[in-house]
Amino acid sequence: MTASNPEIRKQGALSGIPLGVILMVLSIFSFYFVTSIANSFWMITLGPVIFSVIIPLVVAALFSGELRKKIGGFWKFRQAVTGIFVMLAVAYVITYIGANLIFGKLIEPQMTEKTQTAIQNATVKYMESKNVDQEQIDKSLDQMQKQFDMQKNLSPVKIITALAISLIMIFVLALIYAAIYKRDPPLYDIASVEDGGDATV
Repeated sequence: MTASNPEIRKQGALSGIPLGVILMVLSIFSFYFVTSIANSFWMITLGPVIFSVIIPLVVAALFSGELRKKIGGFWKFRQAVTGIFVMLAVAYVITYIGANLIFGKLIEPQMTEKTQTAIQNATVKYMESKNVDQEQIDKSLDQMQKQFDMQKNLSPVKIITALAISLIMIFVLALIYAAIYKRDPPLYDIASVEDGGDATV
C-alpha cells in the first residue's frame, strides 16, 4: 500500500530533522577546519566545498532513498518532489538556526572575522609562494575585504532574497533527487495513490 500524501509530507519533515543536525555539524566542522586545521591555500579553498557541498549532497541523497523506504518503497514523481522538498526545507531551517544563529551569534560571535582572517592569511602565503608582487597582493586583499564587507552588511531585502534563492535551489535539488528515486507503484496500487490526490509542494 502506497503512503498517502500527508504521510509523505510527515515522514519528509521527520527525516529532515536528523538530516538538518548532520548538516549543521558539518557546517560547524567546516568552520573549525578552515580556521584551525587547514594549513594551506588549497585545504582552505577545498575544505568548505567538501564539507558544505559535496558531503551534504551525498548525505541528502542517502536520506532521500531512506525516505522512500519509510513511505513504502513507492511514490509518484510529484509525491517524491514533495517529500524530498519538505525534508530538505526542514533540514535547511535547522542548519540555518543551529549553525548561523546559535553557533555563529552566541558560541562563536567572531566566526566571520576568524574565517576571513584564515582565508586572507592563506591567500597571502600562496601568492607569496608564487612570487606575486606586493602591490598585486594588496589589491587582492582589498577586493576580498570588499566582498566580506558586502556579506556582513546585508539589508532585509537582500536577506529575504537570499532565503528565496535558497528555497529555489532546494526545490531544484528536490526535483533532481525525485527523478533519481522515483518509483511508480505497482499497477494494482495506482488507484490508491490517485485517491490521495497528486502531491503539491
